[in-house]
Amino acid sequence: MNGLTMMLLAVAVLGGAYLIYGRYLARTWGIDPKAKTPAFEMEDGVDYVPADTNVVFGHQFASIAGAGPINGPIQAAMFGWLPVMLWILLGGVFFGAVQDFSSMYASVKNKGRSIGYIIELYIGKLGKQLFLLFTWLFSILVVAAFADIVAGTFNGFSADGSAIPANGAVATTSLLFIAFAVALGYFLKYTKFGKTVNTLTAIVFLMLAVGLGLAFPVYVPQNTWLIFVFLYVLVACVTPVWALLQPRDYLNSYLLIAMIVGAVLGILVYNPSMNLPSFTGFQRTGTNGSVSYLFPTLFVTIACGAVSGFHSLVASGTASKQIKNEKNILPVSFGAMLLESLLAITALIAAGFIATKEGLPAGTPPQLFARAIAVFLTSLGLPESVCYTLITLSISAFALTSLDSVARVGRIAFQEFFTDDSLEPEKISSLNKFLTNKYVSTILTLLLCYALSRAGYASIWPLFGSANQLLSALALIACAVYLKKTNRQGFMLWGPMVIMLGVTFTALGLKIKELITALSGQFVFGNALQLVFAVLLLILGVIVAFEGMKKLIGKEDEDMAKTKAGKKVLAQ
Repeated sequence: MNGLTMMLLAVAVLGGAYLIYGRYLARTWGIDPKAKTPAFEMEDGVDYVPADTNVVFGHQFASIAGAGPINGPIQAAMFGWLPVMLWILLGGVFFGAVQDFSSMYASVKNKGRSIGYIIELYIGKLGKQLFLLFTWLFSILVVAAFADIVAGTFNGFSADGSAIPANGAVATTSLLFIAFAVALGYFLKYTKFGKTVNTLTAIVFLMLAVGLGLAFPVYVPQNTWLIFVFLYVLVACVTPVWALLQPRDYLNSYLLIAMIVGAVLGILVYNPSMNLPSFTGFQRTGTNGSVSYLFPTLFVTIACGAVSGFHSLVASGTASKQIKNEKNILPVSFGAMLLESLLAITALIAAGFIATKEGLPAGTPPQLFARAIAVFLTSLGLPESVCYTLITLSISAFALTSLDSVARVGRIAFQEFFTDDSLEPEKISSLNKFLTNKYVSTILTLLLCYALSRAGYASIWPLFGSANQLLSALALIACAVYLKKTNRQGFMLWGPMVIMLGVTFTALGLKIKELITALSGQFVFGNALQLVFAVLLLILGVIVAFEGMKKLIGKEDEDMAKTKAGKKVLAQ
């Protein structure tokens, strides 16, 4: 199979899935265009902020995409292009898009509350507390991995000390993005122009940032950039969404979509060959002697392009609070996921093209992706060097938008864990007030993120993938319980839920065994910290899944339970 055929097949499958399966889910669960959404009902100017469909879509897509749909398929390409393509397409439609849609739908129907609150309401307080702790630990893994990736794309110097112009331009443009995003945020909030003027303004800011970035690259070492990234995330976590998060994601979404459109057109015109074999076997041995198995490695390595638990946190944690009309849930959640699957297919084609008989060449997945796509774009008459810089910039933008979104989600999970809604404000202890302070919770979260980031993204990625997919299983359980309790059909969540539980429990068990073996030979702080995270995530995941499955398969309804409880009291 060549790149052109694979791309056409992907577009047909994903487009058909949106028009047929997506609309079927919307009809089955019930979308009410006349209902007042939480964005209006609970508008507070900080988290609950009504936004146009294109703005929320930009936030959702830019937040969920990250570096995942590029890193995952390229790393999983060691098993061949066929299993990777099948998992992206089938997983994207029947696992990922369903999870994203159900998570956002359940959140909008429950005052924009997070999956944690939905678990408390429909499963129980213990399930919620454990899920929030799981979410917090998972968020730390994501921020640590993506912060290292972003700092690497900003790194101005190679190993021999020479300057890297592409990275310097990416750094300058990203800094300008942040500044222009703040300006755009105030422009959108305090002016009454329509979508056309707002879109043109965003595009002007985008082109200005790219042009200045190419003209004035900044050369700073990676370690310095890592500190800067965490300082930026600290500010982004506590800033109202309209002032930075919304407009920056809105700006970036145009760049990211332009990259995807350009890459797809480049593939259609260039028609790259696939130098990867279709299938290499169920077991692969790495250069360091480590052994990887198709199950579960493939399914946790390719996360964001097929199914990602992180998406449920964004869908229910931030995006659901910005939905103006329920009819926007389908394009913002289901549509954004399918677009991410298309990006994952693009990454697979890039890996297949750049591969040789010896396998993939040296370099990180984002570097390999940028090199391949830059070649494809030359078929459109564009200079390869400029294209490489723009693709690198886009990947950095993907990761940066995920960073501030997931850090905010982690901060909120930490606050919710120590929040007791049953207590009056005057009865809340001083310690709880201290820990739920948004500045304190943000700093404590980011300190752990920074410590873990020192291990490097390559070391963290397998654990991140396992935790991410387990989170998707827990989100599917929560949404399935919600659908059951509200008398809606939820059978389409059961298959993905059971499969992901099997995948992730196996993957975490293998990761724990690997870390214990490594530590028995030599103590490394990064490995020790990962082992603690892996054990905690496995224990929390098992308990939350058990609590949720009890509610899901229990045949006793609430009325019967209350009746039994009342009889027990009378008997006493």
